[in-house]
Amino acid sequence: MAKERVYVPATFAMLRELAETGSVAARSGWGFMLTPALREFYTDGDEEEIAYSAFLEASMASLRLLAIGDEADFPHRRVVISVDIDQGAIKPQPEMGEPVVKLDPAVFSTEDVAAIHVDIEESEAATSKAIEVIDTADLGDEDAELAVGDALDNFMAFYDPSELPFLVELL
Repeated sequence: MAKERVYVPATFAMLRELAETGSVAARSGWGFMLTPALREFYTDGDEEEIAYSAFLEASMASLRLLAIGDEADFPHRRVVISVDIDQGAIKPQPEMGEPVVKLDPAVFSTEDVAAIHVDIEESEAATSKAIEVIDTADLGDEDAELAVGDALDNFMAFYDPSELPFLVELL
């Protein structure tokens, strides 16, 4: 069966679980990808540019996971895991947003991982601020929206899947 690239919002706790057990579940089974609905939404841009918008949505969802989770033992950094999933396990959810997909099953293994993206250390302060105000931003507070935007503008470093054990050990 053909595979599709899905961007899974994650946390360091999820990375540790993936490194220790060889698999992890996407929280609530959600991911983001270049869907037909997302292609139709954009009138301009190539596939890579449009897929990047799905990646950005996953990075925003990582902020939300950090806001609701217990990540006290880890730095405040967004994490997105790029995974290649069988097409049959992907169910587009356009009513939730153009790039949103439900994964069934939601569990993926290290063999499915194509890349890991993590905020760089210099981004921690902006990410921490965004975590604090993300709900306020959703309610339209302009200052909170700017703080979240600042965090989303930060660079996320790329890690090859083979670097997972070292990444978890370092952090």
